[in-house]
Amino acid sequence: MNVTVWNENRHEQKNQKVREIYPEGIHGQIAQVLEKEGFYVRTATLEEEEHGMTDEVLNSTDVLLWWGHLAHDEVSDDVVEKVKQRVLDGMGLIVLHSGHFSKIFKSLMGTTCDLKWREADEKERMWVVDPSHPIVEGIGEYIELEKEEMYGEHFDIPKPDELVLISWFEGGEVFRSGCTYRRGQGKIFYFRPGHETYPTYHHKEIQRVLVNGVKWAKPINHPKPEYGNAKPIETISAKNL
Repeated sequence: MNVTVWNENRHEQKNQKVREIYPEGIHGQIAQVLEKEGFYVRTATLEEEEHGMTDEVLNSTDVLLWWGHLAHDEVSDDVVEKVKQRVLDGMGLIVLHSGHFSKIFKSLMGTTCDLKWREADEKERMWVVDPSHPIVEGIGEYIELEKEEMYGEHFDIPKPDELVLISWFEGGEVFRSGCTYRRGQGKIFYFRPGHETYPTYHHKEIQRVLVNGVKWAKPINHPKPEYGNAKPIETISAKNL
């Protein structure tokens, strides 16, 4: 399976703490995790030509992971439309943390995708609310993170097709942290944790969810549906013409 990890790669350039936690970038850390599972992984960043989302890359990507925060507005609308079309055609998409405000996620959801947030070094406890779902295979009742950024309800997204994880934060808020959707032929997984100044993507259970998510989101080997005017499969009686 071919996986592409996209990251705007801005925090790594601006913040020493982020560089210390992710010396190869957030995209590099996630790529290493997925490579260990045997996936063929490449990375792409905002400053590359077409943000690294060339036709060649997109057409050969089975699952795309997307992390963005500071530069959502700098992502080309043309690139967003290309990514959206690939999702509708069957490419899997995993949107991470502040990628909830990315153009691609908002376009696919059709809502503002807004929420409450707070940075206060809070404990997060992410509860598994669908233990039969393959995305949480190998995970216990919950994942606990010592420190994370708080995201709180109301999260302005459509009702998820499946709600897999719900977070509780030390300050009292809750949040739908693991949501799945289907758009066209493609599968989408929004996974909340991953603030840049915390070592979240070094956490073994978070890594397990990422790996499981990629496996779940992979395209289904099915012919693309045909649309438009269709010839009859059976012979139509002349009296019906």
